[in-house]
Amino acid sequence: MKRNIFVISVIVAMFLSLSNATAQSKRYTVLFYNVENLFDTIQDPTIYDTEFIPSGPKEWNSTKYYKKLDNLEKLFYAVAQQNKAYPTIIGVSEVENRNVLEDIASQEKLLPANYQICHYDGPDARGVDVAFFYRPDQFQYEGSKSIKANIPGARPNFRTRDILTMWGKIDGEDFLFIVSHWPSRRGGQSSSAFLREGLASQIKGICDEARRQNPNIKVAVMGDFNDDPGDKSVSECLCAKLKKNKLESGDMFNPFWQMHKDGYGTLVYNDLWNLFDNIVVSDNLANAPEGTLQLWKSKKAEYYGNIFKGEFLFQKEGQYKGYPLRTYVGNNFQEGWSDHLPVFIHLVK
Repeated sequence: MKRNIFVISVIVAMFLSLSNATAQSKRYTVLFYNVENLFDTIQDPTIYDTEFIPSGPKEWNSTKYYKKLDNLEKLFYAVAQQNKAYPTIIGVSEVENRNVLEDIASQEKLLPANYQICHYDGPDARGVDVAFFYRPDQFQYEGSKSIKANIPGARPNFRTRDILTMWGKIDGEDFLFIVSHWPSRRGGQSSSAFLREGLASQIKGICDEARRQNPNIKVAVMGDFNDDPGDKSVSECLCAKLKKNKLESGDMFNPFWQMHKDGYGTLVYNDLWNLFDNIVVSDNLANAPEGTLQLWKSKKAEYYGNIFKGEFLFQKEGQYKGYPLRTYVGNNFQEGWSDHLPVFIHLVK
């Protein structure tokens, strides 16, 4: 008991010191992570989750579930240590329900952030959703809405993740955050491209309408796009551009596009890195005037986008050495994190 009190005291002391540093510099971190198949161990008859129950092919049980939670705690805490503050906003994908989100937020090293949850149960056949965590001391939540994907040409029974929108204020400024997990490339990249392009166009419409109603609102769209920054869905349909200094009104800026052109990625397939995990921002956030919140990078940083690459996230040996260390390869438990790496950006006033 005394040890637990000591550990919590140390974490709280660190949080207070980080909060003071953040308050002085007015820096806020926004992070996205595809956590890869975070299911509880209880079968839900309304979804296809039988792969992740104790009697299923992966023999998903409490021991493995709590190992996954420990891993996520280690990851988010490591990001906080690196950035000297807990992230203000964390978007996640591939979570089964609110229960697993509450279990993440209640991990000991994350308690000082007092993360609140924004989540809706969506229509995905496997039951995996997107969600937000947010720090209520930095983000003043005002509302949220889960929007059904409306993709022209999709078959009538097509089921994919909803688009989650959340709005509120950071340091008195209006923000809209959107997190989504775009349809996969199953069946082939080209033949499935219309699904991602349709969803991207829908999201851009949501952004445009929000800014029509409030020209001052700043927007950040994040998620696992299942496409790279240069693909049509991201660069044209979402209007997420490469050059920050060439944005036109209504454009988005993708701080990860140049990183991908330079060989960086967030997941790897057949030894080739893709950068499916993106956070793109509206032009009025990318090029905000002095004295207001704007996208930021340190003088030493080459990019506005960041990929967290803690060494514990990677396979150390074998066929997949250098790949992200997954929870499973097939039905073999790897005790890892995800097939994706986390991405984040900084906002500074």
